[in-house]
Amino acid sequence: MIAQVSTGRLGLIQALLACAIWGVMPIYFKLLQSVPALEVVAHRIIWSVPLLLVMLYFRKNLSGLRASWADRQVRRAMLASSVLIAGNWLVYVWAVQEDHILAASLGYFISPLGTVFLARIFLKENLSRNQWIAVAIAGVGVSILAAEAWQTLWISLALAGSWGLYGLVRKVAVVGPVVGLTIETSYLFLPFMLLVLWVAFGNAAPDARTHFGDNLPIDMLLLGGSLVTAIPLMLFAAAVKKMNLSTIGLLQYLAPTLQFLIATFVYREPMTTSHIVCFVLIWISLSLFSIDAIKRESARKAALVA
Repeated sequence: MIAQVSTGRLGLIQALLACAIWGVMPIYFKLLQSVPALEVVAHRIIWSVPLLLVMLYFRKNLSGLRASWADRQVRRAMLASSVLIAGNWLVYVWAVQEDHILAASLGYFISPLGTVFLARIFLKENLSRNQWIAVAIAGVGVSILAAEAWQTLWISLALAGSWGLYGLVRKVAVVGPVVGLTIETSYLFLPFMLLVLWVAFGNAAPDARTHFGDNLPIDMLLLGGSLVTAIPLMLFAAAVKKMNLSTIGLLQYLAPTLQFLIATFVYREPMTTSHIVCFVLIWISLSLFSIDAIKRESARKAALVA
């Protein structure tokens, strides 16, 4: 019993650390504001590949990587998810650099509800009455925001849509989180490496140049993009094995909440009336969704005990 409590506490700490890293990530990418978003994402992908391979080596899971590569269905799924995650990262980094962190945080607030809706459409999973109400309330909130802040609404919807579809693909693919990310970044490695080389040595536009090598702080931040990608993923993947799903579900709102606070109080992004109404409705929606998830989890455990 003591071991179970200790394991659960360790899982909670790991999950909190992962969500905190994701939550303060806008500050990290703001430090790279002098580097174009496409180049930031390129370096994030390029340096993630060797880091993830080293991690798999020390976790003695290179055999798992080989087995996944040998599976045609996994390769196809990871190809699709690699495109989705690259698009998600690019929109997110661009949004942060262009002072649209508020819109980005809204996208990740919407994302869990979008995932539930996508699961209903593609996986035929049943939604409870409360879940339908939660999705409807979120839809009203987004509609209100669209009336006043439609110029940045596409950021929220692009992030929510790409992350929701990414989650859907990863749900049906039989592959672990670290192995899956390794395959995804491996697919993206060559095109983004060629992009960086073309900007550095090719016939790019006169004002286009690589920023890697300009100065040590920028170089370290570009290299560190691999760490801020892999470390929270490893922590969260480890936490999932130690915690119940309802707690994990609640913790996933910590990251966008931190992003929301950073956008509002650190970078002073303008908060309109429609933003306030939309976020309030989203939070009400998420509360209903979370309560329903907790009740379902409790009912499932009760049924197993019985």
